[in-house]
Amino acid sequence: MANITAGMVKELRESTGAGMMDCKAALTETAGDMTAAQDWLRKKGLSKAAKKAGRVAAEGLIGIKVQGTKGVVVEVNSETDFVARNDLFQGLVAMIADVALTVGTDVATINAAKAGSITVAESISDTIAKIGENMSLRRAAAQEVKQGVIGTYVHNSVTDGLGKIGVLVGLESSGKADELVALGRQLAMHVASTNPQALDPTGLNPDVVKREKDVLADKFRQQGKPEAMIEKIVESGLKTFYKEVCLLEQPFIFDDKKTVAQALKEAEGKVGGPIKLTGFTRYALGEGIEKQESDFAAEVAAAAGQG
Repeated sequence: MANITAGMVKELRESTGAGMMDCKAALTETAGDMTAAQDWLRKKGLSKAAKKAGRVAAEGLIGIKVQGTKGVVVEVNSETDFVARNDLFQGLVAMIADVALTVGTDVATINAAKAGSITVAESISDTIAKIGENMSLRRAAAQEVKQGVIGTYVHNSVTDGLGKIGVLVGLESSGKADELVALGRQLAMHVASTNPQALDPTGLNPDVVKREKDVLADKFRQQGKPEAMIEKIVESGLKTFYKEVCLLEQPFIFDDKKTVAQALKEAEGKVGGPIKLTGFTRYALGEGIEKQESDFAAEVAAAAGQG
């Protein structure tokens, strides 16, 4: 029998939103397999795991910089939110985004690149020495179009181009630049709000689709539905899933009677030419990094019988 620890229960609760005792039961039933436990909870109707992003845990800032038809987004982490309000740290993040525009998005390459007379890594070390708190460049990404604009949005902005969530959206078009910029910002705001997984179903990880199909099929089997009916229900359920996680199929937040694809098509008249949404990047500060919460950990330990 697997040893179900308080940390495992805590992780499952944070990723699913289910109750502690339900999480402990799920882990017990699945011999401690986290993914299987998430699916077990979903089949029991106790979780919305597929719709929940990982809890934002790390501090720091997301930085965005656009030059012409190319944009970059970087995440620089710090230990406390207080540092994110420090002018030195903000300057460091903005500088790193500038460097990424030139040298690309590989973290090692950015760290080794010169920023003035010293490297980015040395600049980070200098800032650590001045502020007295550990910090690091975690990741970087880019969007680029041949012709058109890069739409941007920064949520919880502390200053221009720096905040807690950063989004880049690529719009390929020969239409009016000012109209494209406005549309790009709306689309970037939409991505920040809905956190899509892909542009369309073809961009989804096949494993994600298979897992969704398996969860739906098992759920309806447990309800006693016949196999012949389950296949049709699963296909219908997948269409609903695609509308939730695929950007072009999502209801547009500025007019939810239209999908994003329909809103783009409608905007072509205003822009004066065809528009292609080429891609998007959404960075939320600290996603996927766990932060210690001692009081909550004690609560979990007690529920798991270890307190």
